[in-house]
Amino acid sequence: MSQSTRAILCALGAFAIFSLHDVIVKVLGASYSPFQIVFFSVLFGFPLVTLMLLRDTSAANLIPRHPWWTALRTAAAVTTGASAFYAFSTLPLTQVYAILFASPLIITLLAIPILGEKVRIRRGLAVLVGLSGVLVVLRPGAVPLELGHIAAMVAAVSSSLASIIVRKIGKDERSIVLLIYPMTANFILMACLLPFVYVPMPLADLGGLAAMSALALLASSLVIMAYKLGEAVIVAPMQYSQILWASLFGALFFDEFPDGWTVLGASIIIASGLYIVLREGRSGQSENTPVLRTRSRFATPSVPRLAPLLRARKAAPDVPEDPPEQKPHLRGLPGRRPLK
Repeated sequence: MSQSTRAILCALGAFAIFSLHDVIVKVLGASYSPFQIVFFSVLFGFPLVTLMLLRDTSAANLIPRHPWWTALRTAAAVTTGASAFYAFSTLPLTQVYAILFASPLIITLLAIPILGEKVRIRRGLAVLVGLSGVLVVLRPGAVPLELGHIAAMVAAVSSSLASIIVRKIGKDERSIVLLIYPMTANFILMACLLPFVYVPMPLADLGGLAAMSALALLASSLVIMAYKLGEAVIVAPMQYSQILWASLFGALFFDEFPDGWTVLGASIIIASGLYIVLREGRSGQSENTPVLRTRSRFATPSVPRLAPLLRARKAAPDVPEDPPEQKPHLRGLPGRRPLK
């Protein structure tokens, strides 16, 4: 089995697990406020950050080198978590995914002012077509626009903003800084809101929250493995497989079946996102490749942004490989581009 095939399988498995994570969010969201779910998600997620701190041998402190960008990213990450959890709690899974899949389109737009990216006519048209797909899903005027739809759109925008900021400052900031500030802000803010929304949780529901963190850790590890095995342009499109899992899990657990408009809108959004990803993967088409380099999963409190995790994994010492002369089957093959 080739490395690319293994990368694809790892990515497909990861996004299937991410979808199970979102099913638990939806189940718990029927009984609890998203603020309460976020609080416990962060609480159960802190062991991951602790392990990263224990593995970090650098002598640097946790003071960000770009405090204003870090603060803006932290605010965006906090907004993403509460908004995404609320959207999953109130909307069909397929509708939430369809709207969140607009993130590559929004990242492409945000890359213009933040990264100085030049978006030419083809990518610009792809963004416009993809955003029209969001309108097809929402159908403003034809069906009532619910608060869940607004929350999903807010999550797509704020997650995109957090992603593009990581692309801007990620080379200078330590990975642990990019992870711990949003988690700490979420924990403190949700702790302040918790007395107003708290509902006692039985042991089974607390187990569901712990399962969310375990699923997030497993899926994140699989995505990291996929990016180490294959090119970003191969792995990133696998995120769209979540729409299939959303359709299956929605039908099995929630008696949800996507209507024709949702399917049409999601197809338009996915096609536009795929075009942008594949075009960025071509040499010379994009200076910053913002979509490919910000990874492929929107961040939530239990699923932190994958880019810092990937950077931390890359920085960890690897087992040295045999020199090329001892691998005759690799002679003459072009090297893969490094992850950033």
